[in-house]
Amino acid sequence: MFILSLVPDQKSPMPHLEAPRPATVIDDVRDVLTHPVAPADFPKSILRYRNQRWAEGVGLGGLSDDDWVKHFARFEPLEGNLPEPLALAYHGHQFGNYNPDIGDGRGFLFAQLEDGYGRVLDLATKGSGQTPWSRFGDGRLTLKGGVREILAANMLEALGVYTSKPFSLIETGEELARNDEPSPTRSSVLVRLSHSHIRFGSFQRLAYLDDKTGMATLIQHSARRYWPHIEAGSAEDIAPHLLRAVMRATADMIASWMLAGFVHGVMNTDNMTITGESFDYGPWRFIQKSDPNFTAAYFDSEGRYRFGMQPGTGLWNIARLAECLAVVCEPAPLEAVLSEYQTVYGEAFKKHLFRRLGIAPSGDDQADIDFAASLMTWMTDSGARWEQFFFDWFCGAASSKRASKSPQADMYNQSGFAALKERLEGFSPVQADRLDHVFFEDAAPPTLIIEELEALWDGISQSDDWSEFSRKISKIDQARTAYRFGAEARWCKEAGINV
Repeated sequence: MFILSLVPDQKSPMPHLEAPRPATVIDDVRDVLTHPVAPADFPKSILRYRNQRWAEGVGLGGLSDDDWVKHFARFEPLEGNLPEPLALAYHGHQFGNYNPDIGDGRGFLFAQLEDGYGRVLDLATKGSGQTPWSRFGDGRLTLKGGVREILAANMLEALGVYTSKPFSLIETGEELARNDEPSPTRSSVLVRLSHSHIRFGSFQRLAYLDDKTGMATLIQHSARRYWPHIEAGSAEDIAPHLLRAVMRATADMIASWMLAGFVHGVMNTDNMTITGESFDYGPWRFIQKSDPNFTAAYFDSEGRYRFGMQPGTGLWNIARLAECLAVVCEPAPLEAVLSEYQTVYGEAFKKHLFRRLGIAPSGDDQADIDFAASLMTWMTDSGARWEQFFFDWFCGAASSKRASKSPQADMYNQSGFAALKERLEGFSPVQADRLDHVFFEDAAPPTLIIEELEALWDGISQSDDWSEFSRKISKIDQARTAYRFGAEARWCKEAGINV
């Protein structure tokens, strides 16, 4: 079993709770969104991963392993929490096609808790059995799928993306048949900690059903529980403000994906949440080099969700949400919000670029934009390794000596980089003491390119060797404590939650 981060962060501590704080706000919209279900009965419960750091953040750090399995494999209710699991109902556009026949097909909401930041978070499952929306699926999750989600979410958290957290992974002892990997394959049940599972598709379902009362209830619930800076009022009054909050958070999420070199792979509207939190990791990939046409999913034959299309897809999805809100609101104020997206996304991209580089903007907006554009062009034209570059030049001039010893140092000595290097070294470092972390003594940062993933999985599948998985998670965790990007506190401040 791998336990993540038993030692708390030293310089950016997460608020820990001594006991859980139940926060079952789903009761507000239980009749609008949910259906009670029963969990599967698994033949085995082998604890493979326990996120102790986040368990402490929601007051569950003191659970014994036996109690952990009781709650997160057999799904016995947490004290004072939901008495039974609830599968969520939603629709969605999947690769551009509207599908009214989806919902939680292999997962459910298990519990809701308030964390140390004061947010309401969901503990929800993947692979926990069949529901009314399973259709022809078995409701299960492969062990490989669970391992991939743990790796993706941890890497994104380390790189400053506001993301769901893998909370628990338990191998369940079943053999699954799958078309996309050798079968039979091992099974698991994953629990993720997420900031709401209310999706764009939740609104789409109510619009499809022409449920104006349900739509109004969901709009008011979403604003009250997740965007406290929005003033209370009628659904019609709230809708544009809710759309703007979701739009800004979504633009920020996608900009952070782009700077992480991340391709989600399945940007369907049912995979987009109202909190702008990245979640649901299926055929994801990290790029090795800048390539706007890089596609993550083998079944995305037209490249709809390719790397360079992610910002535009975000706007398309938000427009679908706006159409739903128009059930209770005039379209003009919603259209005004959509018109802001390009500017908001550009600002978010610039913000995340400077954050990833650990430098402060110059204060000259146009000069900073020109620098960003020139850098992205060089990254694509040069073929520089994406993650290596941001590791090498973290804190700008303060890392010049490190960059000169990089595995791709020759690129930095070429004439095509000279002007960029001069500009890069002209920005002021932000918290340059971060470079004192042992993480920056390595020649290269941790990465999650596909070949590494397959080699890591081979060890698990062939000989039950989890050592490379543990090493990779440890290095990613080291990156998180070194960079100190603090996505959680950033989100709370922007949402009006005091931290």
